Amino acid sequence: IDDDIDPKFLYYALTQKNITEYLQTVAMNSVSAYPSISSDDIGDLTINIPNSKTQQKRIAKILSTLDEKIETNIRINTELETIAKDLYDYWFIQFDFPDVNSKPYKSSGGQMAYNSDLKREIPKGWEVSTLSNWIATDKTGDWGKDIATANYNLEVRCIRGADINGLNGVGNINAPKRYILKKNHQKLLSPFDFIIEISGGSPTQSTGRIAYITEKTFERFDSPLVCSNFCKAVSLVNNQYFYNFYYLWSSCYNNGIFFGWEGKTSGIKNLLFDSFIKNYYIETPPKNLAVQFFKYIDPIQKMKNQLLQENSELSTLRDWLLPLLINGHILV
Repeated sequence: IDDDIDPKFLYYALTQKNITEYLQTVAMNSVSAYPSISSDDIGDLTINIPNSKTQQKRIAKILSTLDEKIETNIRINTELETIAKDLYDYWFIQFDFPDVNSKPYKSSGGQMAYNSDLKREIPKGWEVSTLSNWIATDKTGDWGKDIATANYNLEVRCIRGADINGLNGVGNINAPKRYILKKNHQKLLSPFDFIIEISGGSPTQSTGRIAYITEKTFERFDSPLVCSNFCKAVSLVNNQYFYNFYYLWSSCYNNGIFFGWEGKTSGIKNLLFDSFIKNYYIETPPKNLAVQFFKYIDPIQKMKNQLLQENSELSTLRDWLLPLLINGHILV
């Protein structure tokens, strides 16, 4: 890099939307066996660069400050999620939830009983059932149309499997705008819904990724939400078990359990959802314990969603400022 060019400024100049879209086009049209760009492709770009390196640094500082705040929020959310998951593991995997004396149940000698369906011990008195007993309804997704027509005129944002990690705060969300039939309004997502990916995956990644919907989720979008037809929306019989279900399902995914519940059609892996929930046995914590867990976790998740919303706003601000600063429309 030329000594007169600030590296951070150059980085931001190259990440402008028009530049990245142009380079993607070049890469897709390359003659190599896979999409690629060369140093010559970069060198041929025309970019507005202020003569003053000090000015370049000021621009880079504004943009990097926004990025640093976004990264800080991501780190906070990672720590918050670790706290929530550790509490779930402590209470519902190790069974050291608070007993009547506020001591850890199992470690303090709480009674355990062997369950033949689970083939392991669980706290005495806990009920066991298949996962289907927790689920009230499940509904398929809707892909609709990419442009509005006479019938397809209900504007939505469509959450795909590729958006699930972003919905959970890991990576970006690029949920496309779609138009569905008004009569399919029942497919719109509501607070306390779960989105579960039922088709897709890879040889090393199972189907079954999950995200949940709260009131705060909708603040990150400009339209009502549906999930795509590669996903399924699930609601529970009792929302007091909302976070129990989320961490239970996430544990199944993280431990590779869904690999054993997949079929294939046309080369695409499909989660055998109905079969899984009807045959997978789980213990059900007492309602008062689920309520206690909900009260602990809900403020954590609300804080996470607040930071995700803040990051969405910061990203929008950064993307709006970027071309204006780079091209000299705003002077600093």
